[in-house]
Parts: sequence; C-alpha cells; structure tokens
Amino acid sequence: MHLHEVGAVDAIVDIVGTVIGLDELVGLDPDDGGGRIVCSPLNVGSGTVRMEHGLLPVPAPATAALLKGVPIYSAGPASEMVTPTGAAIVTTLASSFGPPPAMVIDRIGYGAGSREYKGHPNVLRALLGGEWPQVAAAEGDVMVIECTIDDMNPQGYGYLMERLFDAGAREVFYAPVQMKKNRPGVLVTIIGGVARLNELARVVFEETTTIGLRWRPAGRIELARKVVEVRTRFGKVRVKVSSMNGRVTQAQPEYEDCRRLAVRRKVPLKEVAAAAQRAWGDAEPAG
Repeated sequence: MHLHEVGAVDAIVDIVGTVIGLDELVGLDPDDGGGRIVCSPLNVGSGTVRMEHGLLPVPAPATAALLKGVPIYSAGPASEMVTPTGAAIVTTLASSFGPPPAMVIDRIGYGAGSREYKGHPNVLRALLGGEWPQVAAAEGDVMVIECTIDDMNPQGYGYLMERLFDAGAREVFYAPVQMKKNRPGVLVTIIGGVARLNELARVVFEETTTIGLRWRPAGRIELARKVVEVRTRFGKVRVKVSSMNGRVTQAQPEYEDCRRLAVRRKVPLKEVAAAAQRAWGDAEPAG
C-alpha cells in the first residue's frame, strides 16, 4: 500500500494533540468513567480541491470514504471544510452524530482556523457538560413486551422466565391482575433490546397460552456502573458501584458473593453484606 499526500508531521500532531486534549478534558475510557463525545452533522464544504492528481471534488475521496454512515451537508463557501485527518479523528472518537443531547453546559470553547471567509466564521465550537439525568436517555433504547394470561398452569412461569432470559431478555417480572369475567390472571412483562423482539415473542407463544402480546419502544435512564472487589474478614466480595456525573450514588455488595461466604463461614448473610459495605467505605477516597 502506498499513501499519497500524507503530511506525516501534521497528521501526527493533529491526532496525538486531539486525543491527549480530549482525554485530559473528558476522559476517553468509558470503563473508567470517561465522557461521551457527540458531534453535529459535518459541513464538508463544496467546490473542488487541488491535490497531487489534479482537481478533485469536495469532499475528497479519502474524506468521503471515512465519512460513510455519518450525516453530512454542504453549505457556505466553496472550500474543503473537512479534511481526511479531521474525518478520521471525529469518526473514531465521536460516539454519535446529531443535535446536542440534553445536558447542563459547564464550559464552552472556540477554535478559529487561519482562513477567513466572507460572512462565514471559520470557528469550531465545543460544549462541555454533564448529562441532565431527568431527561437524558441511556444509549440503546429498549422495548417492553406485555401479555396477560388467565388459563396457564402456574408451574410454567418459572420455566418461561428461564427461557426468556436465555433468549436475551434483560428483565422479566409477573404481576397479579384482574381480567375479564372477573378472572384472576398474570401480567407478564419483558424488557429487552429491540433486536430481540422476534426471539422473545417466539418464546412467549411457545411457552404460554396467550394468543397475542403488546410491545412498545421505551427510553431508559441508567447510572454509570462499575464493579470493585473488596476484602472482608469472611473473604472477597464484589461491590457494584453506581454513579451519576462522576458522583457515587450507591454501592451494593453482590448477593451471590455474600451468600457463598455466609454458607461457607456459617454466619448470617447480613453480617457478610455489612462487612463488605464497611470495607468499600474504608477503601473509597473521600469525595
């Protein structure tokens, strides 16, 4: 492979500088509580640009290839507004493209280019902020599937739940309801990813007596979560730590770890859980 017109030094400075800056500003590791980068649709410009092979249309071939699947538009002066290096950076680092998400703005930054356009500011703007939990939906919306049943052997509900979880359900629960003809029944509710609809519906029809179901898309709000391991006098316990905008809201010891140690050490379950809670509190730095 032979690369044409690659400005090695410029490209390295642009890429490395951008990554270092963003990592310092918002953090780029999602597993370490890093931020999320959302980019607006890209104005690629218009006209032509002169390269080694002559005049080429804007966006240039390399830029167009990098922007596959990304929303673009053409407005303003007849000039190249997105370079291949810029396209590579933004398509690699941005998690999504579209309007600004619901957020509380903390800081605003502007970067001005060297070219000047009549009636068109050559400025890149960045907004830094935290999500607004009351309205901010987690990425990857879910769906809710429901049906009501009044003529099924209760023994089948346990097996139905197992089958649904095996098919990709994220949550399954049952609730008592009063149905037509005053019959007591069960409301079956399943929460799963949109892509699992057909598989989950198939399980419902195979394992229950229902002849129909309802489903609807739903947004969701989830706290950022990580699992840390702590040492107690009974043994090691994993603790699930949830946080919002970098602030820890709760920490819960894993039930299965506590149960295993309680059985092994022949002590009450609540003693193991309390020991794990204390161990996490002692290890967590203030603030």
